[in-house]
Amino acid sequence: MLKTGDQHTASLKDGRTVYINGAEAGDVTVHPSFRRTVQSVAKMYDFQSRPENVELMTFDTGNGERANRIWQLPKSYADLVERRRALEAWTELHGGFLGRAPDHVASCISGMYMGLPLFEAADPARAKALADYYHHVRDNELYLTYVIINPQADRSKAANEQADPFLSAGVVDQDAEGITVRGAKMLATGGIVANEVFVTCIQPLREGEERYAISFAIPMNAKGLKILSRRSYEEHAGNVFDYPLASRFDENDAVLYFDDVKVPWDRVFVNQDIKLTAGQFHATPAHVYQNYQAMIRLSVKMRFLMGIARKIAETNGIIAFPQVRETLGQLAAQCTLVEAFVHALEAKGRIVNGYYVPDGSLLYSAQVLTQQNYNSFIGALRELAGGGLIMLPSSLEDFGNPELRGLIGKTQQSPTTNSEGRVKFFRLAWDAIGSEFASRHTQYEMFYAGATFVTKNHSFRTFDWDGATGLVDRMLDSYSLDEELSKVQVAAE
Repeated sequence: MLKTGDQHTASLKDGRTVYINGAEAGDVTVHPSFRRTVQSVAKMYDFQSRPENVELMTFDTGNGERANRIWQLPKSYADLVERRRALEAWTELHGGFLGRAPDHVASCISGMYMGLPLFEAADPARAKALADYYHHVRDNELYLTYVIINPQADRSKAANEQADPFLSAGVVDQDAEGITVRGAKMLATGGIVANEVFVTCIQPLREGEERYAISFAIPMNAKGLKILSRRSYEEHAGNVFDYPLASRFDENDAVLYFDDVKVPWDRVFVNQDIKLTAGQFHATPAHVYQNYQAMIRLSVKMRFLMGIARKIAETNGIIAFPQVRETLGQLAAQCTLVEAFVHALEAKGRIVNGYYVPDGSLLYSAQVLTQQNYNSFIGALRELAGGGLIMLPSSLEDFGNPELRGLIGKTQQSPTTNSEGRVKFFRLAWDAIGSEFASRHTQYEMFYAGATFVTKNHSFRTFDWDGATGLVDRMLDSYSLDEELSKVQVAAE
């Protein structure tokens, strides 16, 4: 039986400790800060479990059971494309605004599993834990988030040099049962609506930081795990009409504090090993797969925003203006660039350990360019919309006042829709590009892949420099000083 929305919702009623607005949240499925987002995630599972979507969204695991394609391990280009189409279909349900929907960390864990030989060479017991965990989360359709960044604190100091050596989550003790972890990690995006969290460190670690070089997974209701939520945009959105995105797709971000959390050995994949902590991402397909998923999501989101752009022009009656068409053409090129990268990543992929892996160099080039483009894309949409994003009724309650509704009808006009349609659309546009929710998304798209210097260094690291300099060397080798000098001398004689 494939997981349904009701089943996922029920799984979140597990007594997890979430703090928001100075108090414990209690049941997150009914709390006003999270309930609609829970419902949105539930709709994703309902979508995958519908009979007409089973072939699109799931694959045969080989034991007669089917699992969501987010756990599929492609063996060929065709497999990868089939998996991507499932991810696109799921992403279209939220327009790309759930940045850490179930398919993101699933892609990471699947990539780690593809690189199992790395773990086996380092520690067979930890490799077995990873392999068993992959099959467990796949077969039980668990929604995972992750925390892979240490708190910012004093970035000029290493984690072990901070005033509190357990500011960042690290091993405080270990015994025959497992390790005990103390400290904080960020950012558990989507964690409040997820089942489990994968905990590790993607930042470079150096000698002396071994206690932070760990990799493990635990349920969100683990004893001692405290979830510190940021401000909820959903809670302050009020209603769906005024904030159609913030009210339903605020996946939330949270700091996790591990108050001496016990992690059993069968959930520990790396234990105080700096080299393996880095290798789990970059010496396996994990980093490529998780960011390939993010690029798929972004391509869907860009198409959604292109729809916003076109409807702004149509709603305001400016679609025929040459300068508007020029703007839309530029935006279309930026949108298509992301889609082109997705297809190129697939076409230029290669077999690694028997699995088909998207091209890493193209991926990191895509990240560098999309980090730069997203801000300009949003800015262009704001310019296109002008004051229409601002001069809207104060809330849907204005429509409930007959006198105000009449004035809205006179002041909110469009050649393509009535006043209600115009207000409804511009409310959506504002929530996509101008609201507090939208501002968070701009920040998210700028940094989800890391700071710009990080993605640029990945691009530098994976580029085919030998091929490029080889072209130059062959050109240099095609002539010489002595040959050309002799020709000049012969011609002079």
